[in-house]
Amino acid sequence: MAAEAGFGFGSNSLALIADAGHNLGDVASLGLAWLAATLSQRAPSRRFTYGLRSSSILAALANAALLSAITGAIALEAVLRLAHPPPAAGRTMMAVAAAGILVNGISAVMFARGRAHDLNLRGAFLHMASDALVSLGVVVTGAAILLTHWLWLDPAASLAIAAIIVVSTWSLLREALGLALAGVPPGVDAARVAAYLADLPGVTGVHDLHIWAMSTTETALTAHLVRPGASVDDALLAGACAELRVRFAIHHATLQVEGGAAEHPCDLVDHAA
Repeated sequence: MAAEAGFGFGSNSLALIADAGHNLGDVASLGLAWLAATLSQRAPSRRFTYGLRSSSILAALANAALLSAITGAIALEAVLRLAHPPPAAGRTMMAVAAAGILVNGISAVMFARGRAHDLNLRGAFLHMASDALVSLGVVVTGAAILLTHWLWLDPAASLAIAAIIVVSTWSLLREALGLALAGVPPGVDAARVAAYLADLPGVTGVHDLHIWAMSTTETALTAHLVRPGASVDDALLAGACAELRVRFAIHHATLQVEGGAAEHPCDLVDHAA
């Protein structure tokens, strides 16, 4: 990142500076991801009864917000330069960006395996993969400037880089914001979960069902099950929790069983999901 920024200022290439800014976001995001992974291992305490698992959600949200801010700065500078594009060193752009393709490509491969199951890792992977793609674009831009001497290509490439960052970041930002607001995690069908619980033996009703992300890899659930006349059935509860884990990837389920007596109604029936 430091080398690319130095060469970018030295060669007066906004495209290289933009790529370095993107890499700055990567450095910060990887630091946040590492910090979140470390904090998520903290044991629960009296104050944080779930531990600090949700720090991984905050890290993913911060990564997306940071990239969005960097993208805005890049786009603004590119628009200002389009009117009067300064000269840029095409050969320097190509050489530095080619090194960036190698470094970012290797880094992306390191995060590829776990990205499907961890939003935090997916954010890191998207950073690395988009960086490699951006670096390739800078190489092409440098070659085009050498061949055509069209100086406007440098700020134009910077705008293209900004667009790529926005596209790659949007889904991460939307998903991270949803998790931070305790939304149902992607991949979990709340209607199917409710239907499964309603089909349990003796259950006549399900209410106050909540499904949310404890972290970028763990999902929690709470629900009230109405079982008139039924006694406490540990086998039923254990089987239901195991099935929720296997079928819906819900790792932390809490089920409250109620008899449904009219003289002792549940206050949370009106809050049923």
